[in-house]
Amino acid sequence: MGGATIAPVIEVIRQALDVGGTEAGLALTSHSLAIALVSPLVGRATDRFGVRLSLAAGLVVYGLGGGAGLVIDSYPVLFASRLVLGVGTAAVFTCSTAALLGLYGGETRDKVMGWRTAATTAGGFAYPLAAGALGNHSWHAPLASYLIGLPLGMATLIALPQTTPASGTGAKSKGDRGGAVQLLREHPLVLGLCGLWVASTGLMMVLAVSLPRRLDQLGIQDTLVVALYGIVLSSGAASLIGLTYAKLTARFGYAVLMRFAVGAWTAGLLLFAVSGHGGPLLLVPVLTGIGSGIMMPTLTVMVDRAAPPEQRGTTTSLQATALFGGQFGSPLVFGPLIDATSIATGALVAAIGTAGILAALFRLQEPAPPNGNAEPGTDDPSEAHVGEQA
Repeated sequence: MGGATIAPVIEVIRQALDVGGTEAGLALTSHSLAIALVSPLVGRATDRFGVRLSLAAGLVVYGLGGGAGLVIDSYPVLFASRLVLGVGTAAVFTCSTAALLGLYGGETRDKVMGWRTAATTAGGFAYPLAAGALGNHSWHAPLASYLIGLPLGMATLIALPQTTPASGTGAKSKGDRGGAVQLLREHPLVLGLCGLWVASTGLMMVLAVSLPRRLDQLGIQDTLVVALYGIVLSSGAASLIGLTYAKLTARFGYAVLMRFAVGAWTAGLLLFAVSGHGGPLLLVPVLTGIGSGIMMPTLTVMVDRAAPPEQRGTTTSLQATALFGGQFGSPLVFGPLIDATSIATGALVAAIGTAGILAALFRLQEPAPPNGNAEPGTDDPSEAHVGEQA
């Protein structure tokens, strides 16, 4: 719901507030910058105070920051509200991910992470359509959907089990001393995997930004058709992967799935670059959806396994910084390249990048399973069972 909620009405906002295309684009992506910058602080707070309070507070900030747009008619104030929204989103992303990783383990964790992917992609499909319908009344109306963060924040305080850092006071002290920088120094695999988040997100944003323009060049200008190309096919493919993710990991393992995901991305980018007809382009969002449906839960689990459980909040926050930092930076890198050359050239360069990632992933080893019988994020098997029941 970050940028997707206002994407269908961004041109209406631009005209209503009398701003240029750059300013309108920043209104769409500024929350990503806030997420990237604030997430490490949110992660540290989560490690220190637990998930429930941090997530509830984040949902309230999210609802207030996003819902404030209902009464805003000034671009600077709207921009500021989007930054506040980003702070809340950072907490929602970090804390919800840490909660899922902490409450579940083993095959159940894989199943839940797949559900998370399906839910995320379903939201990415539903909210733009709802925003498009509400936008017929006014550009303010879609922003009312952010207010759902307020009741969800209250529900979190009631429904989410109380959690504490995994290893008690000693673990908290270690996390407090080190923070994100020390974590990356002591666990270089986390740094490498976060770098993969940055690179893959940045490269795949080329498709997200360029697909409508490419379709326009091919004479496909109906906005509903464009939405079907860019949202429905991709979200549908990712959701199907999410619902079967536990079975896929049990059969193939994480490392093989990551190679398959990046291979699907590379094929999609190449097809996007060379296709001269709308029909073959139907495969592009399907391929990218498959890749995203695999990569999102796999990277999340692998980064979590690469760091100690007592620093789960910090570890998860670094993923948010990498994910949304790559999203924010991609248009700044590829925009000038595409403007100076062509969309096809930009897609080919991105395909070279994903091919390089694929080659590097053949050196990636399958992560070792967590030690002991306890579920991740718990001190003993009995607590793990309670967490799984929750």
